[in-house]
Amino acid sequence: MKRLNNLYRLISDYDNIASAFHKAARGKGRNKYVIDFLNSYDHNIRKIKQDIESKNVDVGNYHFFLIHDPKPRMICAASFSERVLHHAIMNIIEPRLEKFAIYDSYACRKGKGSHKAIARAQEFSRKSSWYLKLDIARYFDSIDHNIMISLLAKRFKDPDLILVLQKVFETYHTNPGKGVPIGNLISQHLANFYLGHLDHWIKETRKIKFYARYMDDFILFANEKKILKSELIEIKIFLKKYLELQLKENQIQLNHCSRGFPFLGYRVFPEKILLSPRSKKRFQRKFKEYQYKWKTEKWSLAELNQHMGPLIEFTKLADAGAFRQRVIDRFGVSS
Repeated sequence: MKRLNNLYRLISDYDNIASAFHKAARGKGRNKYVIDFLNSYDHNIRKIKQDIESKNVDVGNYHFFLIHDPKPRMICAASFSERVLHHAIMNIIEPRLEKFAIYDSYACRKGKGSHKAIARAQEFSRKSSWYLKLDIARYFDSIDHNIMISLLAKRFKDPDLILVLQKVFETYHTNPGKGVPIGNLISQHLANFYLGHLDHWIKETRKIKFYARYMDDFILFANEKKILKSELIEIKIFLKKYLELQLKENQIQLNHCSRGFPFLGYRVFPEKILLSPRSKKRFQRKFKEYQYKWKTEKWSLAELNQHMGPLIEFTKLADAGAFRQRVIDRFGVSS
C-alpha cells in the first residue's frame, strides 16, 4: 500500500480553507455564526490557516444535544470555525480515503448512498440463497483512538496530518481512548475508513463475493448456510482482535433470502422492498410533526417543503404508495 505524504501543506492552503468555509456554510447563510464569520472573512480564513501551519488548531469546542430518531442519540456539533477546519482536512484526504474503499462500501461517499446500498444488496439476494445480516454494538462509542491513528499512519505518511487528527480524536471520548462524536464530518468519514479494513479482509482474505456495508450495518450472502455460519465466527474474531469491536449479538440474522432481510429501514426481498414497521411509525410521526409546525406557523412553506421532501422520498424506494397516501389523507397535505 502506497503511503501518502506532504498533504498537510495542501490543507493549510488559503484557497482550500476558503472552499471549506463555503461547504461548511452551505444552507446556513442566515445563521449568525456564518454572518459573523463573513464579517471578518479574510481574517478568519487566515486565522485558521495560521492555526494549521503552527499545528495549534482550536478543536473540541462542542455543543451537545439529544435527538430521538428513533432511538436516543447524543449529537456533537463542533463550533463553526472547527467545522471549516474539518472540511479543509476532508477536502484533501477524502480522495485518498476513496481510493482505499471497496466498491460495496456505501456511507460517506459520493454516489454511494443508502438507496444504492439497498439496490446492491437486493441484487446479491437474487444470486444467493442465504444472508447474514450484522451490525456493530455501539459503533461510534467503541472506536479505539490508538488503533485509528495506527491505521491512518499506515495510510498517510505525513506526521503533521496524523498529529492534527490525533488532536481531534483526543477532544472526545466515551471511555478512556474510545469513541468518536456522532455529528462531526471527520468522525463520519474516518469511522467509515475504520471498518474499511473489515471490508478488505472479508473480500480479499475470506473471499466473500457478495457483501455490502453501510457504515456499521453490513450483510453477506452465500448459497450455503454453513459458509455464513463459519464467516460469523471469523468476523467476531477479526473485529475483536484488530478493531476492538463487537457485534450486536441480539441482532445477528442468518436466514433465507426469500424471507427478506432488514437493511437501512427497509425489509428487502429479492423482488420487492417494503418499509420496516419502525420506518412506518417514523414516517407517520415525522409527517404529523412537520404538518403541525407549518400549520402553527413555526415553519414557512419553504421550510415545510425542505423537510418533507426527503421524508417522502424515503418511502418511494419501497412498495409503500398506499401507506403513504393514507398518512397524507389523514394528517394533511404533502409537499
